[in-house]
Amino acid sequence: MAELGLNEHHQNEVINYMRFARSRRGLRLKTVDSCFQDLKESRLVEETFTVDEVSEVLSGLQAVVYSEVESELINTAHTNVLLLRQLFSQAEKWYLKLQTDISELENRELLEQVAEFEKAEFTSSNKKPILDTLKPKLAPLNEGGTELLNKDFIKAQDLNDLENTVAALKSEFQKTLNDKTENQKSLEENLATAKHDLLRVQEQLSMAEKELDKKFQQTAAYRNMKEILTRKNDQIKDLRRRLAKYEPED
Repeated sequence: MAELGLNEHHQNEVINYMRFARSRRGLRLKTVDSCFQDLKESRLVEETFTVDEVSEVLSGLQAVVYSEVESELINTAHTNVLLLRQLFSQAEKWYLKLQTDISELENRELLEQVAEFEKAEFTSSNKKPILDTLKPKLAPLNEGGTELLNKDFIKAQDLNDLENTVAALKSEFQKTLNDKTENQKSLEENLATAKHDLLRVQEQLSMAEKELDKKFQQTAAYRNMKEILTRKNDQIKDLRRRLAKYEPED
């Protein structure tokens, strides 16, 4: 049997999607066939047609078929986006970042490999009822998404442990951040208090110095010392006047 290089679970998911795509493709081809059949039954009732009549008939058929094909191509593109959205959403739940390579979508060798895989899977002997095969769905995110995991990937318990570890680290980090904020706030408050205390002490020292100087000036020793200094200053001034008489003039 042809393989796509995927594990059994993912290969079965691919097969389910291919059945869905084949079903859609079959319905759309039947619609195109009906367009031609309606044309035959409604317009091709005469034996001969002019060139203009044939051109008109073909133009009408072209418009109908074009609309059908365009509608299916748009629907297929949107369906693929929804499929990718499911896969990416489940990957994001497990902190995974998937990547796509658009250039691989035009790889002829890979396309032929997919064609061989489809041919091998959907031969008449292997063909399964479409309704039965379309029942399995990707596990919804609100149910845990554990169907994504198997023995070739990561064990669910390991992921639970990882999630618990991440939650614990996040809680510890938040606690540390809160403690740091509280410590910083406490330090700022203590610093502000210390500054206020320093200013208060400096003001008290200044006041004490002024008070001490005032009290010292009122003592007898201070008055005596001031009188002695005054007399000495007067004596020095008198001596300078006397000496000035004996200094030569310029």
